[in-house]
Amino acid sequence: MATLNQNESQSLPGALNLAFVESLYQDYLRDSSSVPADWQRYFASLANGELRFGAPRLGPSFGAFSLFNPPARLQRAAGAGVEGQTAALQERVYLLTRLYRVRGHRIAQVNPLGMPQPVPPELKPEFFGFTEADMDLPVTSETFQYDGPLTLGKLLERLRNTYCRSIGVQYMHIDDLAVRRWLQRRMETTQNRLRLSREEQLRILTRLTDAVTFEEFMRKRFLGAKTFSLEGSESLIPLLDLAIEKAGAQGIQEIVMGMAHRGRLNVLANIVGKSPRQIFREYADTDRKAGAGRGDVKYHLGHSTQWTTAGGVKVHLSLCFNPSHLEFVNPVALGRTRAKQDRAADLERRRGMTLLIHGDAAFAGEGIVQETLNLSQLEAYGIGGTLHDLLAAAVHDLPLRREAVRA
Repeated sequence: MATLNQNESQSLPGALNLAFVESLYQDYLRDSSSVPADWQRYFASLANGELRFGAPRLGPSFGAFSLFNPPARLQRAAGAGVEGQTAALQERVYLLTRLYRVRGHRIAQVNPLGMPQPVPPELKPEFFGFTEADMDLPVTSETFQYDGPLTLGKLLERLRNTYCRSIGVQYMHIDDLAVRRWLQRRMETTQNRLRLSREEQLRILTRLTDAVTFEEFMRKRFLGAKTFSLEGSESLIPLLDLAIEKAGAQGIQEIVMGMAHRGRLNVLANIVGKSPRQIFREYADTDRKAGAGRGDVKYHLGHSTQWTTAGGVKVHLSLCFNPSHLEFVNPVALGRTRAKQDRAADLERRRGMTLLIHGDAAFAGEGIVQETLNLSQLEAYGIGGTLHDLLAAAVHDLPLRREAVRA
């Protein structure tokens, strides 16, 4: 090994200054005259001896990385082998799943004209580095169930079925983790679709046919009359039918309903049990004396009936009169439910329920809705839960549970 004389060895920096020496050596390799003469002799002697420096590194000493490929993860994956690679894959799968939960509604097919929605890049597998060859990779998921091994391709299919089909869901903004997980489990395990028996399908078809037939008759028989038709949202009728059936099966004995004008005549005829003959007679004004001095119109009226479910449970239905503007009936219906609960000594608020039907824009645009929600948790006003239904929206029946409908 080459050695230095006493003066040269005293002029060398210590081991703590190794970076300085390496920098000088890089300068020496580029241009030997750019370093002091003492260092020139030293580096020249190293080149002829056994100790040699490697070629200078002019770039960074670490590999390039991205948001989904940070150096810490690469080191863990390299150190852990197959186990580390699996962990890195599963983490990307989790990020993909979360983005569908947060942004999947952006491409839900809710446009009535069927116009295609532009797909945000973060909802594409390529955004996470997945290719078509990765679709058969095995992955795990807490809520998405499958008969057999769950692959990345099957998981993507279930994510799109749950969040990007004819129903869009926004719920990740909810602060309560228990509520978010409650919704998540019920949506993702069923992919937002119920498995209906043949009898249930026939029941839905019958209710839907009744709703359409009623609207067609009113439109043809009373030309030009203001009826606030349900046309375009006839699926409200089978939805209410299924909701009442589910409520009765879960112990509800009293349901107070409140709604605006649109669809009221159809609900009166096909849900609340008012005779269609009586509705038509009122529109035809055949008995003018009966309505003398009442000063009200047909789509303001209410009614009540006794509903018997398929399981033989009796549920009393009351549709509130609504002679005022739009959503003002909401606190009236809730107050009526509270009075019925107090009278029946229903201290746990489990046997009575309010069902409110809104226009899809009125729910967000009418201040009375938010004011009603603000009162819902006060001890003197709480009724244990309210089921809200929006018109002019995609209608799907989800399992009716008191935890979900609590206002």
